[in-house]
Amino acid sequence: MAESKYNSGIFDFESDEITPALRVDDRVLKTIIQDLYYPKSPYEFSVLGVEILGNVYEQFLGKVIRLTAGHQAKVETKPEVKKAGGVYYTPQYIVEYIVENTVGKLIAGKTPEEIAHIKILDPACGSGSFLIGAYSYLLRYHRDWYVRNLSFKKKALPKKYKEAVFQVKENEWYLTTAEKKRILLDNIFGVDIDQQAVEVTKMSLLLKVLEHESGESIDQQAKLGLEGVLPNLGDNIKCGNSLIGPEYYELGQQGSLFNEEEMRRVNVFDWNDDVKGFGGIMQRGGFDCVIGNPPYVRIQTMKEWASTEVEFYKKHFVAASRGNYDIYVIFVERALQLLNARGRIGYILPHKFFQAKYGQPLRELTATGKHLGKIVHFGDQQVFDGATTYTCLLFLDKAGNKSFRYDKVRDLNAWRISGDATDGKIHADKVSGSEWNFVIGPEASLFERMSEMPVKLEDITTGMFVGQQTSADTVYLFKEYQNENEDIVNVWSKELNAWIKIERAVLKPVVRSGNISRYSANPTALVLFPYEVRECTARLYTPTEMREQYPLAWAYLKQNKRLLEEREKGKFKDQQWYRFGRTQNLGMWEQPKLMIPYMITNLAAYYDKTDNFYFINVTTGGYGITIDETMFSYLYLCGLLNSRLLNFYLKRLSHNYPTTNRNYTIVQKSKKTLFLYLNAHL
Repeated sequence: MAESKYNSGIFDFESDEITPALRVDDRVLKTIIQDLYYPKSPYEFSVLGVEILGNVYEQFLGKVIRLTAGHQAKVETKPEVKKAGGVYYTPQYIVEYIVENTVGKLIAGKTPEEIAHIKILDPACGSGSFLIGAYSYLLRYHRDWYVRNLSFKKKALPKKYKEAVFQVKENEWYLTTAEKKRILLDNIFGVDIDQQAVEVTKMSLLLKVLEHESGESIDQQAKLGLEGVLPNLGDNIKCGNSLIGPEYYELGQQGSLFNEEEMRRVNVFDWNDDVKGFGGIMQRGGFDCVIGNPPYVRIQTMKEWASTEVEFYKKHFVAASRGNYDIYVIFVERALQLLNARGRIGYILPHKFFQAKYGQPLRELTATGKHLGKIVHFGDQQVFDGATTYTCLLFLDKAGNKSFRYDKVRDLNAWRISGDATDGKIHADKVSGSEWNFVIGPEASLFERMSEMPVKLEDITTGMFVGQQTSADTVYLFKEYQNENEDIVNVWSKELNAWIKIERAVLKPVVRSGNISRYSANPTALVLFPYEVRECTARLYTPTEMREQYPLAWAYLKQNKRLLEEREKGKFKDQQWYRFGRTQNLGMWEQPKLMIPYMITNLAAYYDKTDNFYFINVTTGGYGITIDETMFSYLYLCGLLNSRLLNFYLKRLSHNYPTTNRNYTIVQKSKKTLFLYLNAHL
């Protein structure tokens, strides 16, 4: 009965063997319904926007209900979502901005007839927030066009246009349900790998169709009997893997056989299939707009549970050809493939690919085609609630552009309210596959001149190494100590929660990231280092050497033997159980070097000539750098790194501008892209 009335697929239970057999007590339903209304509920659901309801459903897309052995229902995070670090929910103002700068740009100034066949796609639609945004934009555009032209061209307007809109009262007009259905079916399309998400998207869009409808108006349409009140979106919103087509099964012929469970998980999607995909649209050239917030999943994570898919990506996508990439770069390449000749992409995604090695193929792809249309760079401003993700808005055009607009947002709230940003145009010819470090405004000329300097830091470095990684800092690292200049030192063991004595000869001074300033360093801890270092090579002392030469240190290590053996799931259960977790760079710290902290507010470097200071870890420590002294001296380079000029350059390079209590990473970028001024006058 309900399906024949609404014709939307929501109430179609033909393929559902479970739901029709379920019986829910009326008293339970009554309680639920009463809880949704005043006075038990503080919300008036009849005036809530569809976007809010969609956000409610969105909270559960990463969840699955599992029945326990005790016949209890338990809500759990889906394994793939958990491993990916969760789901990022796009704020409404971001959705609206992307829609305005994609759909809005394409339809501006056009008639309903001219935009009747525009095709808008979200290839990872989730709960449908971007599709709802695009659909809402189209509805407003059509309504405003009809009302405006009815007022000025009433006699000349075709009958079908006059019948597409009706007036409720003065200055209040609505589109008819038939017109809303037409726009939805002709213009809005989506794909998601999660069937749950597909159903939520469909329902959100259908609720938008019903907006401003009443029970009476719905009954009136049903009585006409021409068609169901709602459209069936089975041909618009589909379930499948936007990145993987049927060619995936070719891998099975090369030794990887797929069972039914894996085939269901991968869920291949053929874009060119007339029934299962969007063959008709692809045959006509592709989509006009691709919008959305693609998934952010590091490929190292995917290798744990989707190794065959990773193999497929590498074979079929240029963007997946280098390094430990993030899957969003593939979604950008796929979007370009799906666009027609005049199409446009609007994505929110991390801007890490601007500088990361893995981003080089995608940078090359977009630069070669001159696809860049606009970038809104948020720097270290956080768009997503509860997640530290450095993002940008990326707008690409299938047709090439001679230049593109670049907006740098320093204050997210100011940008939301007034669009406040530093903006400018950049010529496409200046963009390549090399790292993207866009600077605009009065500083652009200086930054560009510095970027063109011929000598890079990597040209004169002989080594770059990170801090020691013990895998058990509570055992090896001592932040409190006494009598540090004597042969036996009193140290506080966090692991034992007690003062102990250790031989000074196996303790090394440790500097933390925050204890380095320009030209100076202050060690604040000691690390137990059971190694002998000669000519930058470290050798682990044998148990006999430790017992005979450093009995106090050896006794302490043996007290913690069980803990040290159990590191990394028992990996250290052998004769060298007391070694550090990582053996790289162990001997590099006892030599002249520059020390640069990992997280700082301003660029700072310290020349460690004879102190033999150590860093522990990367994030709490930093990097050591050795150079070819036949080219430059350590003191000269230290002076350059501590200069205001290089501080300016690195801050622009890392897209983190000087603000109170802001930190930024510098060295990973600086090794490849820090240019040195060699002119004496600088």
